[in-house]
Amino acid sequence: MVPTKRQKSNNPPGFDGLVRDARNILRRYVTSGSHFAIGLSGGVDSVVLLDVLARLSKEMCFKLSAVHVNHGISKNAAEWSHFCCHLCAAYGIPIVVNYVKVMREAGVSLEAAAREKRYQVFNRLRAEGLDAVDYLVLAQHRDDQAETLLLQLFRGAGVRGLSAMPSRRKQTSGIAPQILRPLLDVSRNNIEIYAKQRRLQWMHDESNDSTLFNRNFLRHKIFPLLREKYPGYAQALLRTSRHMAEASALLDELAEQDARHCLVSGRLEIAGLRELSALRAKNLLRYVLWQRDIQPPSAARLEEILRQLRSANSDTRLHVIFGAHEIRTYRGHVYVQSVIQHPIKGSQRAWAGESTLRLEEWGGSVHFRQIRGQGLSRGKLMQAPVYFRVRQGGEHYKPDCHRPRRSLKNLLQEALIPPWSRYTLPLLFCGERLVWVPGIGVDCEFQAAPEEMGIVPEWQTECVSA
Repeated sequence: MVPTKRQKSNNPPGFDGLVRDARNILRRYVTSGSHFAIGLSGGVDSVVLLDVLARLSKEMCFKLSAVHVNHGISKNAAEWSHFCCHLCAAYGIPIVVNYVKVMREAGVSLEAAAREKRYQVFNRLRAEGLDAVDYLVLAQHRDDQAETLLLQLFRGAGVRGLSAMPSRRKQTSGIAPQILRPLLDVSRNNIEIYAKQRRLQWMHDESNDSTLFNRNFLRHKIFPLLREKYPGYAQALLRTSRHMAEASALLDELAEQDARHCLVSGRLEIAGLRELSALRAKNLLRYVLWQRDIQPPSAARLEEILRQLRSANSDTRLHVIFGAHEIRTYRGHVYVQSVIQHPIKGSQRAWAGESTLRLEEWGGSVHFRQIRGQGLSRGKLMQAPVYFRVRQGGEHYKPDCHRPRRSLKNLLQEALIPPWSRYTLPLLFCGERLVWVPGIGVDCEFQAAPEEMGIVPEWQTECVSA
């Protein structure tokens, strides 16, 4: 239910402060035409945030929409989704509901698995019907921050982990919206006061009552005891997280300086790692992983990986797997990437002129641009069926018109393409003729003429690599 207009004289302490804090944070980022999407669960926190944003959107002139994730865990999940849809309809705000299936893996809590699914949805907002979302706005508050900090402390997290949640987090993925948390300075108590004063309605998640979940154990068992002895514990923990965030920022600045000397074409060089102290090398490796949204391995595992990297030479073929990622070395370079899945032998896919062709078995996409005098000749490609095929061995072609036709094997070696990647490249054929290879170029006879509008393919893998 959308509340009626309130009287200012009835505002309880902290009421106006909640709106003011949200306004001050949003003001830093709102520009003409900004689109904010709220992560709406239906609980009191997100319902209050929705009410605040709905008010501020009129005042600050930004577009507002909502996204709801139905995890399907609770028997009441459908009711929550219906509630969120009706609530947004009352406010006149569009909403997208996403249904996910949470699979609990060994060693991963149900909380963590659900959170991972939720953020996967958030990172795909622009593909889920919410076009041009600039910021995803979440309702985490001061008490959530205290819980996060203690949970990270109990996990033995480092400085970055103890930074807990920033009010703004820029995603490393270019397509994911930035995250804003405008209520981080607001207590849970003030949020509940606001909700009652505005006569808001919300849903109760019964799982929040179970102390089997780590956050709930802190909330219901530990924090009441802390509050008796240290009434200001939440604010103190918030200050601690900010101190840790400052320390983390300084470590990032140091890593950026070291990266200028240790990264070549975006890849770590073993020689550069050796020149750093062990601590700075470890800090740089952690930074490289964080920049690519890769969860670092355990501290002991990271130290062992670093030891192997610093003792490797240009001929070493190091290969270390951790989780869904791997580290390899080739000719003195360090490659950090998702574990490679080799395409099935004989894999083939036709191309019918699409601007983008998704190649699932290769783990990426080919994007085609039109540039005059560059790339492939459209007319010559019309001579026979055009398709992508996995490497089979024995292929020859001629990317340099001033040199003879050569074996693809030798060309891949000369291009310094790592051995493990050579059978994962999508090769473009016109009939039986190999006409394009990623990282090498177009066959001489199929190159566009200077005055012709050519087709320039670009291969983009979905595995994170450095």
